[in-house]
Amino acid sequence: MRFSRFLGLAAAAFIASVLASVMFASAQTQAAGLDKLYVINCGEGHALDKSRWSPGIDVGQPFDVTDNCYLLHHAQGWFLWDTGVIDAVADMPNGASGQNGAPTWRKPKKLVTALAELGIKPSDIRYIGISHTHPDHIGNVELFPQATLLVQKAEYEWPLPLGLGRFKAEHPVEKLEGDKDVFGDGSIVIISTPGHTPGHQSLLVTLPKTGVIILSGDAVHFKSNWDNRRVPGTNFDKEKTLASMQRIADLLEAKKGQLWINHDKVQTDSLKHAPEFYD
Repeated sequence: MRFSRFLGLAAAAFIASVLASVMFASAQTQAAGLDKLYVINCGEGHALDKSRWSPGIDVGQPFDVTDNCYLLHHAQGWFLWDTGVIDAVADMPNGASGQNGAPTWRKPKKLVTALAELGIKPSDIRYIGISHTHPDHIGNVELFPQATLLVQKAEYEWPLPLGLGRFKAEHPVEKLEGDKDVFGDGSIVIISTPGHTPGHQSLLVTLPKTGVIILSGDAVHFKSNWDNRRVPGTNFDKEKTLASMQRIADLLEAKKGQLWINHDKVQTDSLKHAPEFYD
């Protein structure tokens, strides 16, 4: 009886071990779905008054900003987060002047060129995630007419002054109403962070080695604003902006992640850029 009981316990332990190995292998397979994240320079801006983004602070202080696109490779396809300043700016020697205090933008290289250097054609992109619909984030959407746009419904339907849409009506789109796990494995998750615009969204990325990163979009523009919870006066809704910043902070704490602030030049300069990548 004792020997039989021993065999039963041993068999149970073996089965448990096999199940644990299968579950671990499955988790590894899921984690391996996303294997690369490239940071691409999609614009370099210069503004004359930093207080446009931090009311009452740094009045009249000129400063430089960055504008990044992020290319992610998943086993199920290529995902592009934001498309940056329109590529035509790369052909303008003096850049494109901003209006009402917005930055003057320059572009050292076209997005389509940067992708080509990685061996990527526009037709290879399966999804485009748009943080929001300001021109420095959607400038090159129509380079990818076959890629499905992932954008909040509130953002897509936000009316322009002349009643025109921000995208071509025929461009394939999935209008979101909240968060979306893009590939179903938790590696690329769009999170709703309204406030800067009605349907602003950020991106939660989980890489096998680098870990968790949240790409801010314009939920926050630079680190000092993040540290002091400052909200630009031009934002659509101040209270929603603050709530979204808190949501991001809670996610960062829970997941032990890092925040990449799109327009923060100091941070952007510290990151690896394509053709280097994060894995």
